[in-house]
Amino acid sequence: MPHSRFFACAAACVLALAAPTFAEAQGGGSTAAASRGVAVKPVWRAVSFTTEAPAAGGLLVLPLSREADLATRGASLTEAERAAVARALSTANFSYDARKTLILRGLGAWDLILVVGLGEAPLAKTYQSAGAVAGRALMDEAGAVTVLAGGLPAEAASEFAIGLGLGDYRSDLHQAKARARGTPAAVTLVSEAAAAAEAQYRPRGEAIVSAMAWARDVSNEPANIVYPEVFVARAQAALAGVPGVSIEVLDVPAMQRLGMGALLGVGQGSARPPRMLIVRYRGAGAPAEPVVLAGKGITFDTGGISIKPNLNMGNMKMDMSGAASVTGAVIALAKGRAPVNVVAVAALAENMPDGRAIRPADVLTAMNGKTIEIVSTDAEGRLVLADALSWIDANLQPAAVVDVATLTGAVRTALGDDYAGLFSRHDALAAQLEAAGEAVDEPLWRLPLHPSYGSDISSTIADLRNGGGEGAGAGTGAHFIGEFIDPEIPWAHLDIAGMAYGAANEVKPAGSAGFTVRLLERFVRDFQPLASPET
Repeated sequence: MPHSRFFACAAACVLALAAPTFAEAQGGGSTAAASRGVAVKPVWRAVSFTTEAPAAGGLLVLPLSREADLATRGASLTEAERAAVARALSTANFSYDARKTLILRGLGAWDLILVVGLGEAPLAKTYQSAGAVAGRALMDEAGAVTVLAGGLPAEAASEFAIGLGLGDYRSDLHQAKARARGTPAAVTLVSEAAAAAEAQYRPRGEAIVSAMAWARDVSNEPANIVYPEVFVARAQAALAGVPGVSIEVLDVPAMQRLGMGALLGVGQGSARPPRMLIVRYRGAGAPAEPVVLAGKGITFDTGGISIKPNLNMGNMKMDMSGAASVTGAVIALAKGRAPVNVVAVAALAENMPDGRAIRPADVLTAMNGKTIEIVSTDAEGRLVLADALSWIDANLQPAAVVDVATLTGAVRTALGDDYAGLFSRHDALAAQLEAAGEAVDEPLWRLPLHPSYGSDISSTIADLRNGGGEGAGAGTGAHFIGEFIDPEIPWAHLDIAGMAYGAANEVKPAGSAGFTVRLLERFVRDFQPLASPET
C-alpha cells in the first residue's frame, strides 16, 4: 500500500537518527566496547565435507545406532583403535539410545573420541539432536573435529552437521572468558555421500544455524543492550544484501498516524520508543500470496503498573522471543534461498511503569478501531499483537497468518515444558503446523478456542477487555488476538511461554531455545494453500 511505504520511509529517517548502528550495538569487538557490556561476536566451527578421512588427531565423533555400525563408521580407524572403542562400549554397557554419549580420552592418535547414540530407527530430527549433543559436549575442547559418518544417508549427515552448529551456540555473551575466546577449530565430516550432504547443508543448513544463533542472541541479551531500536538494527544487519528481502520500520509518528493505540499504549511508559518491524522475503518462483508470521516483541516486561514480583523478573528480557523467532525464521528462509513468499511482522515495545504508563481501566483503541479496556497492564503481549494483526489485515493479502508469543503462564501450567500451545480456527492450518513441529522436534499441542471465551473478555465500557478473569488464560488470550484478524483468513496462534527459555540441557545452554525458528522455517517451506476457515 502507498501509505505503508511512506510511513516506512519516514521511520527509516527517524531510525537513522535515533538508533545505534549495528556496529555500535555489537561494540565492534573492542576492549572498550566490552567494558561497556557489549556481547562477544558469535563464532562457529567451520564445516567441510569430504570422502577421505583426514590424518588422525584432535577430536573424533562416532554417531552409532548399534555395535555393528562401528565397523562401517569406524573403517578409517586402525584395528587397535576400533577394538579399544568396542571394548569401551561393551564395558560401559552403552545403550546406543538417542542422545546417549560416551567420551574416551587419549585413545590411539586421538585426544578425544565421542560416541553419540542415534537409537534404533533414527529420523532426520534424531540426527540433528545427536549433532547438537555432540556440539555441546565438545564446546570447550580446542581441537579440530572429525565426524565419521560413513554409511549414513546424505540427509542424515547434513542434519548431523546442522545439529553440531546448533550445539555450538553459547549464551555466555558477556563473560570475560568468552570475550577472550579465539576462533574454534574446524569440523570435517567424512562420508561417501559428502557431495550430496554438503549440497543439502549449504545454504539451508548454514542458514538455519545462523538464524537460530541470531534469535537466541537477541533473546538472551539484557534489555539495556537490546530494545526495540536495536532489535530493528540487528535484523537489518543480519539481512543486509540478502536477495529478495525488503524491510519497513514504523516509528512512533507513523504508528500514531495509523492509529496503533494498543502497541503505542504498551510502549508509552518506557524511555525506549516502540517500533513495528516488517521483513518481507520473496524467493524465485514463490506464490503471490505471502505466509505471514507475527511476533510479540516485548524487549522487557516489568508488567507495567500491574508490576510483576521481583522473583525471576530478569527472565523477562526474553519476552520478545516470539518476535525473535518469526524474524529468525525469515532470516533462515532468505539466507537459505527458499522459493517462498513470507513476511515477518515484529511488534516491539518495552513495558515499563513510569508516570506515562497505561493503567488498569484505561481504554485503548487499536488500529482496526476496536476499543480495549485494560484489565491488567501485564497482559500486554496481546495488545501489541492486536495492532500487528490489524496492520496485516489492512495491508497484506496473506495465504495464512501465524502469530508467536510468550503470552501466558497458563499455557505452561497446562503443558509444562513439553509442548507449546496451538490455537486455530482452521484444522488444515493446525495440521500443517503440527507436522512441521513434529519434523523438527518442536512439538505443539492443540488447545480449544471455545466460543465462551468471547464472553470472558467482554467489557461494559469497550469492545473487549485484555483479560478474562480466572478462566482459561491461554484460551482467552488466543481468542483476544483472533479478534484482530479477518475470520476468513486462516490464522493460528502459538503460545510458546513454556518452551522459549529455560535451563541448560544436553542440546542447549541456559537461556533462549530459539523455539519455533526451525518449526516456522519448515512450515513455510512445506506450506500448502488453504481454503477459508471452517465455520
